[in-house]
Amino acid sequence: MKNHLLSPNQMAALRERFERCKTQILALDWVTQGSLSQSPQGNWRWTRKVKAKTVTVALSGQQAELFRRAIDEHRKLEKLIDQMRALSQQVLLNSVEGPARRKRRISS
Repeated sequence: MKNHLLSPNQMAALRERFERCKTQILALDWVTQGSLSQSPQGNWRWTRKVKAKTVTVALSGQQAELFRRAIDEHRKLEKLIDQMRALSQQVLLNSVEGPARRKRRISS
C-alpha cells in the first residue's frame, strides 16, 4: 500500500495555514495559565498549578481583568499550537514516501 503523497498545491495550502497560525501567535498579548474565580464577597482569585500543587493568589478587580485577558490569550495560543502540530504531522507523514504500513486487523 502506497502512502498518499501531498501534491505541491496541497503542500502550499498547508504551508499557508501554518504561516497564518504563526502570524496569529505574533499578534497575541500577555499569556498565562490558570483560572479566575470570584468569592461570594466579591474577592478575585487566580488559581494555577505549580509543580503539581495548586497555587492561589488574591487579586484586585483591575488585576483580575488583566489576568482574564491573559488567560484568554493563553487559550488562543494553545489552540494555535494544536493546529500547527496537526498541520506539521500531516506534512511530515505525507510529504515523502515512508515504509509500508500494516493493515489493521479487527479482532472478533
